[in-house]
Amino acid sequence: MSEAKTAVDIQDESRLAQLGYKQELKRDWTLMHNFGVSFSIISVITGITTLFSYGLTTGGPSTMIYGWIVVSLMTFSVGLSMAEIVSAIPTSGGPYFWSAMLAPAKYGPFLSWLTGWFNFVGQFAVTTGISFGCAGLIATAATIKTDFEPTAGKTLGIYAAILASHGLVNTFGVHVLRYLNNTSIVLHSLGVGSLAIAVVAKAPTHRSAAEVFQHFYDGTGDPGWSDRASPAYVAICGILLSQYTITGFDASAHLSEETHRADWNAPIGVLMSIGVSAIFGFFLLLCLLFSIQDFAATIDPDQNYGQPVFKIFVDVFGESGALALISLIILCVWHCGLFSLTSNSRMMFAFSRDGALPRFFDHVDERFKSPIRTVWLAAFLAFCLALPSLGSSVAFSAATSIATIGLYLSYAMPILIAVIWPANLTKGPFDLGRFSWPVGVIACLWVLFITVVFCLPTANPVTDQTLNYTPVAVGIVLVGTLGTWFLWAHRWFQGPMRQIELETAGVPIEEQAVLEQTTVVEKMP
Repeated sequence: MSEAKTAVDIQDESRLAQLGYKQELKRDWTLMHNFGVSFSIISVITGITTLFSYGLTTGGPSTMIYGWIVVSLMTFSVGLSMAEIVSAIPTSGGPYFWSAMLAPAKYGPFLSWLTGWFNFVGQFAVTTGISFGCAGLIATAATIKTDFEPTAGKTLGIYAAILASHGLVNTFGVHVLRYLNNTSIVLHSLGVGSLAIAVVAKAPTHRSAAEVFQHFYDGTGDPGWSDRASPAYVAICGILLSQYTITGFDASAHLSEETHRADWNAPIGVLMSIGVSAIFGFFLLLCLLFSIQDFAATIDPDQNYGQPVFKIFVDVFGESGALALISLIILCVWHCGLFSLTSNSRMMFAFSRDGALPRFFDHVDERFKSPIRTVWLAAFLAFCLALPSLGSSVAFSAATSIATIGLYLSYAMPILIAVIWPANLTKGPFDLGRFSWPVGVIACLWVLFITVVFCLPTANPVTDQTLNYTPVAVGIVLVGTLGTWFLWAHRWFQGPMRQIELETAGVPIEEQAVLEQTTVVEKMP
């Protein structure tokens, strides 16, 4: 027996039908669930923990603090523009769908193709950064009080197991994702907040304000880039920690077809996730930096267990106490990777539904109400992206840079289109009004800035082990996307397909009448 639909359900489904799609995914997410997914994917404890070493050695405490503030404000401008667009166009496709809808008809397919593939690569690169980072944390934690020696192969094996667990939950446990979402919100808020307070309260000594707010440190080489270029160069490169951490909030858009009143709850989910994460992250950074006992030992790979945050915990709580806190972090990072894969699968499902991926992936399992094929496609691609870690120690940082650039370019493209052709955006309930254009311009300029910055070298000397492979990876994506478009995709890819119209055109008259009821609902106030 099907569940009775409420007026809100009818409104949501009719808006989706107006955009050309029928309701296939189960729409049972609230604002808190929608916010929780993006909040879990941003996961400040994940980004800060896994890139804490990078932050300490690429600008030091002062760059981490001020960089976090600047990045939070600029990212919020990106979020504001995205929120306005998702309010107007609430579909699982997200950025690539927006680009098609907002651009003039003759440019729509090309811009949709370009946006979609950058979002596609950024999606599974984020999952790689998160879950591979989780594997690294587990491998490092296993060395404490044991004789376990982590190797690239062992870490990759742990990573494969983590991806498998995420895939299984997203396949068979869609009905429990909401409850895991609630657990994740508690872990990332109360859990991380309690952890931060406990660390700073228990620390035997504290760094002075000057050592936190004024301490610049260049550990990028000998000589470092502050000598080869300038301290400003190092500080600019150091914002990767903050920018990578506050990434992935497009999940609120990708889950809009599963969210009640998506034209309002999805944009609020985007902004809430950025704002709450910015506050929690700043508090966590302060607590960790003030609790460093020995700065030199904390940045020394031979003394810090491979993770500076672990060194802080051990110095403050001892090895046994540190393991308890590390377990909490690993649990948070696991949830982060889980919902990242959820978001990946929804975007890939929509991309396949519109013909950019093989139609084999355009499938929602009737029993589990999950796009199972794209769940495992996302997991497979994330695993492949980590394979270079077997031969290069910089694979993880490259994945984080690719994820950041790929996603933010896909965020900026529809925003830029809306700036150039504002008349094509029919506003939804969330409306910036006269501020739409200036906020959009600021967001686009910021994305352009970080795209250039994250392609710069950050280690000296530059070798095959320290080379920043991000420009190469981004270049491959760009060349591949443009090449496939001009060689053959321009002949058949027309952008998002109006699924309902296509299906209506191929069914008997009596069945069309049922589908046409959707149009009647759309016209209702």
